Amino acid sequence: MKKSIALLMIVLMAVFAVTPAMAKSSPRNGGVVAFFVGCCFGPRTGAAWNDGKNLHWTEWIRIVPIVGIVGEIMNGVDGMNGMTSADMAKTYGSMYY
Repeated sequence: MKKSIALLMIVLMAVFAVTPAMAKSSPRNGGVVAFFVGCCFGPRTGAAWNDGKNLHWTEWIRIVPIVGIVGEIMNGVDGMNGMTSADMAKTYGSMYY
């Protein structure tokens, strides 16, 4: 029973991952890569990916199991210091934020 439910979930995720997003105006229209970006990094990063933004290295580092904590702490410190998306765009460039 558990295996059949797991298989059903995998099939459903694959079907919805291959289906392109409905927004036709964005440079990237969803797909498998946007599915994984949304799953690994959250809905805001997935939406930014579909808008044509790239992932910053502090987001990519989250994939590495133990080292990812460093990136998360750095993001938390930036948030604690009051950094906004506009500040990050000035610091790192508008390609990321």
